[in-house]
Amino acid sequence: MIKKQDRRLRVGVLGCGPIAQFAHLQSCAKAGNADLYAICDAAPDLLARMGATYEPRKMYADYDAMLADPELEAVIVATSDAYHVPMSIKALDAGKHVLCEKPIGTSVEEGEALAAAVKRSGKVLQVGHMKRFDPALEAARDFVRDEMGEVLALKAWYCDSTHRYTNTDAIQPLPVTSKLARKPSGNPKADLRQYFMLAHGSHLVDTARFLCGEITAVRARLNERFGAYCWFVETEFASGALGHLDLTVAVRMDWHEGFQLYGENGSVIAKTFNPWYFRASEVDIFHEKDATSRRPLGADGHFFRRQLEGLADTVLNGAPMRGANVEDGIASIRAMVAIARSVVSGERVELASVSGAV
Repeated sequence: MIKKQDRRLRVGVLGCGPIAQFAHLQSCAKAGNADLYAICDAAPDLLARMGATYEPRKMYADYDAMLADPELEAVIVATSDAYHVPMSIKALDAGKHVLCEKPIGTSVEEGEALAAAVKRSGKVLQVGHMKRFDPALEAARDFVRDEMGEVLALKAWYCDSTHRYTNTDAIQPLPVTSKLARKPSGNPKADLRQYFMLAHGSHLVDTARFLCGEITAVRARLNERFGAYCWFVETEFASGALGHLDLTVAVRMDWHEGFQLYGENGSVIAKTFNPWYFRASEVDIFHEKDATSRRPLGADGHFFRRQLEGLADTVLNGAPMRGANVEDGIASIRAMVAIARSVVSGERVELASVSGAV
């Protein structure tokens, strides 16, 4: 059990659906430096059920009313993608800090509008790229930053599995649902290319950037067969390193995610697990100087709680932000837009040149 600190960030969760139930409500309950102060949902039955379970101090059916509460300090936006930007901007304009689920938006312009809201508000916005809080991936990033020297190449893959729900249904409680839940006007899964890229590609792109820095250009190919989608993406980094990103949905095997990273003074090989196992990656860091490897245990694999604690530490103590900021979120959108454009054209696409939606 994590010890609660005396001063804790008062957090409101917008949306009481599955992602809030599986990740964010528990994170607020477990965080050492944050509390679940309020919850908000338009579905009264869902709001009542989650209120009875988690016992926040306040419950709201109206988002504006929650934002008007002077005791509320931060909001977790745990809604459908279409609501991420408008709900985050509302919170920022109301003087609240924000942890917004990824992706922060579906277009470059949405991301830029959010960045403008962050700037004028002076508040902290962190994007929910929770893999940055995998302690083993943090160890890999530290090795790249402090010891690896020049990076030669990254090969990274994120391959969702046809068996992922068989696995997750066995370990997760049944989500509480409501027929009154508010849903976006369109079907997010109507365009599977876009849906898979936003849901899964955003993780792959952000992990690549977390490890190797800015992506400047991509050249992508897409193969669609038997209901499966496979993107192979040649990636150029500002550092001069090369990358190969593999996004496949869904492989006919177990969940398959990880990377190989080659540098001047060593290498890293990583295996990442389905995030709902709450298990840190297995990362082997090889040091060329003494021909030895080490594998950090990363026993605390609750990435969602750790990212909330990171936000709270920044807000309460002025600590440097460990998570993804709004500029990281925009960079992810630009990379996904560039991949989509390259698939259509077959050409190399520079990220700085793209606009529009994924």
